[in-house]
Amino acid sequence: MGVSTATAARWVERWESQQQRYAVDREERFTVMADVVEHVTLGQPAPLVLDLGSGPGALASRLAARLPAAEVLAVDADPLLLELGSSYYGPALRYVEAVIGGPGWLEALALDRPVDAAVSATALHYLGERTLRRVYRELAARLRPGGVLVNGDHISPDATAVSRLAQHIGLRRSQRHLDSAEDWESWWAEAAADPELAPRLARCEPHRHPECEGNDLTLSGHLALLREAGFRHAGTVWQFGHSHVVVAVR
Repeated sequence: MGVSTATAARWVERWESQQQRYAVDREERFTVMADVVEHVTLGQPAPLVLDLGSGPGALASRLAARLPAAEVLAVDADPLLLELGSSYYGPALRYVEAVIGGPGWLEALALDRPVDAAVSATALHYLGERTLRRVYRELAARLRPGGVLVNGDHISPDATAVSRLAQHIGLRRSQRHLDSAEDWESWWAEAAADPELAPRLARCEPHRHPECEGNDLTLSGHLALLREAGFRHAGTVWQFGHSHVVVAVR
């Protein structure tokens, strides 16, 4: 039996609120990413879109609303977040549990045609440089010509002094617009105390979240990896502080 609709709504809404802490102008960034995907898929009868590291599916649900004819996959390693999203957002999305960059992760998606767009929001920075290089290459191979990878994430400008300023500016803006004191750690701690969620969390511990390898790639480092992976064009279409939306065209 799935999580009740009321429980899912409460915890997804709290998730959305605390995520504002980690993504500068999160809603605007989502809008920009959706604008890119909508433009690139214009005229495609049934676009196939991947949201990698989707969490409950905040971005994926916005893409599905923009593109009602599309098949949108919400891909995440955490079964609880996927279950909450499935109960909250309903059948507009296809939810898939997979560890991005893990063995056989693309096969788990059961893709039956080339991908039109792959998006990721505040997720790919968890991958080490070697893993990220491979993931970029794998995605390039699955995207159709003209398809795009759209990555909204923490990416530092190349100049160290500018990077420090960008991070400071982003942090100050986030602080001005926070409407919740909850953060990632406290969200999980509170979820573990919820009678409906606690048994689910207990079943998937202790390996619920993949190990964070992390990378220190600057913007030019990401662009170099994307071109090396087979993307024809790559660049930034939006930035605030150290939060970027990078688009790579196959």
